[in-house]
Amino acid sequence: MKSLYRRQFAMMAAVILAAFLLLGGAFAGLSYQYIIQDKQEAMERNANYVANFTSSYLSGGMGSSIQDAGYQLYIASLANISNSTVILAENDGEIVYASSGVDTGNLLSGTVPADCMETINAQGSYSGRNSLGGLLGDKSFVTGVPIRQSSYITGLTYQRGVVLVVSDTTTLTAMWQDLAAIFLLSAAVVLLLASAISSVTSLRQTKPLKDMAEAVRRFGRGEFGTRIEGCEGRRDEVGELAEAFNAMADSLAKSEAQRSEFIANVSHELKTPMTTIAGFADGILDGTIPREREGEALTTISSETRRLSRLVRRMLDLSRLQSNENVTAQERFDVSELLLRVLVSLEGKITSRGLDVETQLPEGSVMVWGDPDAITQVCYNLLDNAIKFATPASALGLEIQVRGEKACISVRNLGDTIPPEELSRIFDRFHKADRSRSEDREGVGLGLYIVKTIINNHRETITVTSENGVTTFTFTLTIA
Repeated sequence: MKSLYRRQFAMMAAVILAAFLLLGGAFAGLSYQYIIQDKQEAMERNANYVANFTSSYLSGGMGSSIQDAGYQLYIASLANISNSTVILAENDGEIVYASSGVDTGNLLSGTVPADCMETINAQGSYSGRNSLGGLLGDKSFVTGVPIRQSSYITGLTYQRGVVLVVSDTTTLTAMWQDLAAIFLLSAAVVLLLASAISSVTSLRQTKPLKDMAEAVRRFGRGEFGTRIEGCEGRRDEVGELAEAFNAMADSLAKSEAQRSEFIANVSHELKTPMTTIAGFADGILDGTIPREREGEALTTISSETRRLSRLVRRMLDLSRLQSNENVTAQERFDVSELLLRVLVSLEGKITSRGLDVETQLPEGSVMVWGDPDAITQVCYNLLDNAIKFATPASALGLEIQVRGEKACISVRNLGDTIPPEELSRIFDRFHKADRSRSEDREGVGLGLYIVKTIINNHRETITVTSENGVTTFTFTLTIA
C-alpha cells in the first residue's frame, strides 16, 4: 500500500525535478543563443577590422605586403588579444598567412574549402562551425569576410582576398561544463533541502492521520474513551478533522451511555410490575393471601398489568417516532381547536382534582403546519402531566400567542417548583423526579420524552420554566 508520505514526497520530488529541468533547459538555451550570437558578432567585427586594416595597409604604397614583419606583428597581436586565429587567403582559397598570436609564422597551409569561398563571394560573409576541410582538426567557429580594395586607375572596387577569423570551442565547452556543474550542484542541494522539508511536513501531516486510524480501530473495539490528542493547537484541516472525531466520539459515548441507561431503566420499569404480578399471583395460588383478600390482590394484578401494557405501548410509539427524522404528514390545521378538543377529553381528570382552567386563546383560528395526530399527543401529554402534578383546586393555564411566523403554545400549572437540576433532565427517557415516583404510579417516564421527540421531528422547539411553583411548557409551530 502506498502511503500518503511516499506519495507526497514523490510528487514534490517530481515537481522540483521538472522545474529544474524546465528552468535549466530554458536558461541553457537562452544563454547558448546569447553567447553564440555575441561570439559571432565579435568575430565578425574582428574580421571586418582585419580586412579594412589589410586593405589600407596594402594601399599604403609600393612594396607593402602581408609578409612584412610589422604587418604580421600587428595581426598576431590582434589575434592574441581576441584569442582567435586569423587566416588570410587568396580569392581562390589558397592560404597565404595564418597566426594565432603565439608567433607570426604561417600556422596553416592549404586551401579554404570551396563552399566557404562561394558563400563569402556570394553573400559577402560567412559564419558557422567548420573544420576547413580538416585543416583545423575539430570543428571551430569560423567567420569570413572579403578584403576589398579600390583601383587607383579605374576607381573600381575589387576583391583582393578573404580574411577568416577562427575561434575554437574549448572556452565554450569549459563554460558549459562549469554551468552544468553549478546546475547539478544547485539541483542536488535543493533536492536535499526539499527532501528534508518534505519529510518533516509529510510526517507532521500523516502522523495525526495514523493516530486517527488507530483511534478509530480502538473505538470500533468498544473503547469509547478513546480520543485524539496532540492536535489541539493546530488550525488546519487535520486539526479540524481531529476536533470533529473527538466530537463524534463524545456523541457516540453519550449515546452508548444513554443506551445503557435506557436498557437499565426498561429493565427496572418492566421488573417492578412483573414482580408485583408474580408475587400476588403466587400468593393466591399457594394460599398465602386469604380468600377474602383475593379480590384486592386481583385488582393490584390488573392495575400492574395495565401499567405494563402502557409501558410497552409507549415504547412502541417511541420506536415509531425515532424511526422518522422528519414529519411524514404536513397538514394545515387549527391548533386552537385541537387544544380545546384535548382539554375536553381530559375534563374528567380536571374535575376530579378541582382545577380551574384559564385560557388565553386568539378569537379566530390559528392555522399551523404539522401532523395533527402527533401534535394532539403532545398537547395531551403536556395537559395530562400538568393536571397530574398541579396543586388541587389550583388553576391550569392555556395560552396561544402568534409571534411572527410561529405560534407559541403554552401549558401552565401551579404546584411544586421543579429544581434547576431536574429541569435539564426533564425530557430524558424514564426520568421522573424523586417526589413523583411515589405520586405517579401510572407514569412510565416516557411522556415528556415523546413530546420532545415529536417537536424535534417537526423541527420546532420546546422549553420549560419553573419558578415560584409555576411550571410552564411552551412549544412552537410554524404558521400556515
